[in-house]
Amino acid sequence: MRALEIRRPGRPPVVSERPAPAPGAGEALVEVLAAPITPLDVLCASGTSYFGTPSTPYVPGVQGVGTAGGRLVWFPTSAGMAPGDGSMAEVVRVPEADLVELPEEADPIAVAALGLSAVAAYLALTWRGELAAGEQVIVLGAGGVVGQAAVQLARIAGARRVVAAARSAAGRERAAEAGADAVVALDTDDVAELAARFEAVIDGPADLVLDPLFGPPAAAAARTLRTGGRLVNLGGSASETCPLDSATLRSRSLRLLGYTNNELTSGQRAAAVATVATHAARGRLAVAHEVVPFDAAGPAWTRQADGSASGRIVLTLR
Repeated sequence: MRALEIRRPGRPPVVSERPAPAPGAGEALVEVLAAPITPLDVLCASGTSYFGTPSTPYVPGVQGVGTAGGRLVWFPTSAGMAPGDGSMAEVVRVPEADLVELPEEADPIAVAALGLSAVAAYLALTWRGELAAGEQVIVLGAGGVVGQAAVQLARIAGARRVVAAARSAAGRERAAEAGADAVVALDTDDVAELAARFEAVIDGPADLVLDPLFGPPAAAAARTLRTGGRLVNLGGSASETCPLDSATLRSRSLRLLGYTNNELTSGQRAAAVATVATHAARGRLAVAHEVVPFDAAGPAWTRQADGSASGRIVLTLR
């Protein structure tokens, strides 16, 4: 069978021929239809992640969509984080318990593009952030997959107003297309200036900030929160530190909350994937993505890694 291999950390994968896997006890064989190239894939394959340098060669891909026993399924892997192979192969061996059955009408490519990024957006908003109908939400980094999904999922959950923020013009355009009521440019690290931009477009104090960025954008957005407001952080792509002043935190009794998909139970993850897939199948949830054939994976990997892709890249294997 065809598979992608990471042969050296920091280099794009190459197409190779491998023996088809045989299932063990409690395992299923998945014929892969679509596999996204995610930031986690790129990080793990770089050899610089906190998981350590992966043993090579290995097949990358921490998630995918395919068919198993006549069912359309989503599945996770630990490729790059632990020994073993991932989703970027024609056939993958997966523990049966890890398979999440998808609605028959689900689009495999759309679900692959959303994947765990949309799971993070959904649970950070609803489970960790306790979003209630009628609340106002600020979504930082809204041009990325997490942010685009969060804008739409906040609306589905009943938010009365969703304000998005992104650094690039393209990111702001994607946020607007996702349905944000207003979009703020994050083209400065001046916290006071960013806070003024948020204040100019929100309708009264915000209730919840979804933050995959941290750094100055998070500090600025926190200044707009009401007393008892919540900020849920699920990433540090702007900075690993944040200039949030003590006065803002204390005077409003703010709640700062962390979120990671790594803390989810398999049941939580499966339920969230099913919810995301259902919204996607009903036309309520989608993110910008590119579809790339398997044989062109190397250049696509490089574009996803350097940020020049127009959206999440999804490899198709059928």
